[in-house]
Amino acid sequence: MINNTENQVKVTFLGASQVVTGSKYLLETYGLNVLIDCGMFQGLKELRELNWRDLSIDVPAIDVVLLTHGHLDHVGYLPRLVKQGFSGKIIGTAPTLAIAEIILKDSAKIHEESAEKANKEKFTKHDPALPFYTIRDAEQTIRLFQSQEPEKWHTLSEFFKYRFQYNGHILGATFIELDVFEKRFVFSGDIGRRDDYLLVAPKRPEWADFLFIESTYGNRLHPEEDVETILTDLVKETIHNRGNLIIPSFAVERLQTLMYVLWKLYKENRIPNIPIIVDSPMGQNVLEVFRQFPDWHKLTASEYDAMCNHVTITESYKDTWKAIDDKRAKIVIAGSGMVTGGRVLTYLQQLIDEKNTTVLLVGYQAEGTRGRQLLDGAHEIKFFGKYYPVNAKVMHLQSLSAHADQKDLLHWMGAIKNIPEKVFLIHGEPAAMDAFRVKIQTELKWQVSMPKLDDVEIFNV
Repeated sequence: MINNTENQVKVTFLGASQVVTGSKYLLETYGLNVLIDCGMFQGLKELRELNWRDLSIDVPAIDVVLLTHGHLDHVGYLPRLVKQGFSGKIIGTAPTLAIAEIILKDSAKIHEESAEKANKEKFTKHDPALPFYTIRDAEQTIRLFQSQEPEKWHTLSEFFKYRFQYNGHILGATFIELDVFEKRFVFSGDIGRRDDYLLVAPKRPEWADFLFIESTYGNRLHPEEDVETILTDLVKETIHNRGNLIIPSFAVERLQTLMYVLWKLYKENRIPNIPIIVDSPMGQNVLEVFRQFPDWHKLTASEYDAMCNHVTITESYKDTWKAIDDKRAKIVIAGSGMVTGGRVLTYLQQLIDEKNTTVLLVGYQAEGTRGRQLLDGAHEIKFFGKYYPVNAKVMHLQSLSAHADQKDLLHWMGAIKNIPEKVFLIHGEPAAMDAFRVKIQTELKWQVSMPKLDDVEIFNV
């Protein structure tokens, strides 16, 4: 812990450090300990196993958790944090907390069902398999939620205040500015894109003494794809082949974007009225958050209603099987986006071996996920303990990514008027981080660090 011999800030990198998932950063100051984000690791087995390890910090001593946004890799560890003794406030914008509540409850349900299935069908080495956390754990966590408005400064102590700033990416997402002992720490969270279908362009920080910036696409530019033409061609091909276009989708933002684009194409008479099945209980709940917070997105009330009326939203798992058994050509949008869980597994288990099936990946695919395996050309994929041949056509649409690419990241940083004392690259794989480091050092001449998991940085401010 920090003592009061001098104004110090200690930052411990507890996640998303040379990996993309598991965002957690602990700031310790005299009399106050603040955790920025509290996400789950996803992807490679050695990363997922880290989720089961208790944090190497004094969890009960954490006073507050500040959330940049509601994605699982930024909020999914919260119930475990509470089980380890955290009892403080969990603060975010109102839509972030609404989405976090949906995601935590859905995740807990999946954890419980997966453990039950593993025990019943005996495809587990653990006896018994246990859920990572339960619905009850999630509900206890949600009781600690407290929303705060963006753009206003909020005080935590005499020496510590914070502000949420709109950041695109998903509904409610922000970057966080912290003024600690008159130095500004900026945590980027996940930065959105300037030309998003549903969200306005992110705001940009104007001052940062210490900048902690995501680097998911730090080594890439999003391709100049014509999303609407690609989707139009895929829909027509699916109809011609009497097949299935299966789109594994993140339930937050990506699913709603796909609904909007497909509705737009139909409205413009570019595609026929093909059945569109939206099979994501979580995605359905997020649609309600869009209705609840109209000031956070571009959709009008009439566009929202028309978009929702154009698709069939499944009500139960029984409806999933009805959709699978329906031999008509159709589009299925189902969670999850990296094919790590959710309803899409059932569709792919039944249909991925058919040549008239197309799987369209529409977002970032982390190492170790089924989505990355499909992207890399795997000839077979494991579902529920068994391998299934991949005869389906696999395509990747990168232009719908909710993450800023290298150009957008540099633009976001370009509004900073001072020269930061240090920049920390987080939330990226090593190759992306290193390329981004070289770009920043070459173009901006800023000092850049690439912290590893459990690294500690002491700031004498």
